[in-house]
Formats: sequence, structure tokens, C-alpha cells
Amino acid sequence: MDYIQFQQLCHQYQIDVSRNQFNQLSAYAHYLVTYNKKVNLTAIVDMDEIFIKHFLDSMLVLKHIDKQAHIADVGSGAGFPGLVLAIFLEESHVTLIEPTTKRVNFLADVVALLDLKNVTLINERAEALKKERESYDVVVSRAVARLDILSELCLPLVKVHGKFIALKGAHGQFELEAAQSALKILHANVEQVDSLKLPDQEGFAQRTNIIIRKQKQTPSQYPRNYSRIKKQPL
Repeated sequence: MDYIQFQQLCHQYQIDVSRNQFNQLSAYAHYLVTYNKKVNLTAIVDMDEIFIKHFLDSMLVLKHIDKQAHIADVGSGAGFPGLVLAIFLEESHVTLIEPTTKRVNFLADVVALLDLKNVTLINERAEALKKERESYDVVVSRAVARLDILSELCLPLVKVHGKFIALKGAHGQFELEAAQSALKILHANVEQVDSLKLPDQEGFAQRTNIIIRKQKQTPSQYPRNYSRIKKQPL
């Protein structure tokens, strides 16, 4: 996929992309494919699919984030959406939270490769971050856990009146219905749900981005340790 093709595709979603941003994404994609040969980061290794299913998918939430936000990406993995947001939101600061050291090493390589000055890496589980509690304007997460579980991991990190944005697929609406109890307990409510479609080989892939607003401080007993969160979701 060349710059003009990607630019035209992004315009369909009201997203602007500069040639420099495209070049950064291209370098990122090529390094991802190379690194993936030794450490499994993604099943998607076709260049066009990386641009659509990883990069554009991450970019769909840009419209919900202020240009000078303090952002955290929980379970950043190969950097989606956090590293992509850092490329497009140069005045924001993005903290990538990832517990797996091999993935953190990859993220550090990409940050250095792209010379990104607005990224911090934390090699830790989200529920263990006591000092980071309620310190982010926006917390994002993609392909980590069901929304009822994910809410308990992410919302404690969000400032009061800040946003938690969950990037979900075709089952996002069902997950949202199952997460209503968790959101109530954690003092948050749904502000908006974006139902979108991305092109793929079979036609279109359904994407559901859930924007949640934190109304009050998270009760002090949350988050619990991960084994309890998983066994007994709120």
C-alpha cells in the first residue's frame, strides 16, 4: 500500500495522514514483520492488512482524544493502538503498559527507530500500577480481555471525568451489555459507541469502539488481583 492509497482510505473515515506519518507507519510495519519471525507478535503479516487491521483500526479513535492528552495503552502488545496514537498525537504523551518483556523490547526498538519522544514504556501488569492510579486523561485498550474484565483493569488508571476507550470487534455490543454491572460499580458510564466497518478480504470487518466516561473515583478495593478479576468479574 502506497501513501496515496492509504491517504484515500483514511479520508473515508475523516482521518488526515501526512507523508511523514505514513513513512513512520511503513518503517513500523516492516520492523514488525521482521521481528515477528523470532517473536510472535501478530498473525497479520501482509503489509496491506497491517495498514488496515492494525494501523487504521487504531486511528479510528483519534477523534475522541485531545491533542495534548496524557494517554495509557493497557496491554499494548505490538503497540496497537498506543504507538500509532503517539505517531499522530505528537503533543500528547503515551504510556505503553505491557507485562511481557519480549513485547516491551519490541516496543522500545520501534520507539527508537521512529525517534518518538512522547512515549514511556512500563513493563508491568496494569492492576499492579498503584502510583499510576487516576493519572491519565485517556486509557485505551485493544484485544486484551472482555469488557467486564478490562474495565476493572483500565478504569482505576483514568482521571475522574477522563475516558476509557475499548477497541472491540463484532461482539463489542454484547460485551458492553455484559459489562453494565462492572461499569456501575466502577462509577463509569457509556458516552458513545462507534460501530464501524474496515475493508478486509471477505468484504468488511466489524469494529466497535466503546467510549466510557469515568464519573467518580474508583472504589479503593479495585482493581483486585488478576486471578480474582478473571474468576469473579464484576
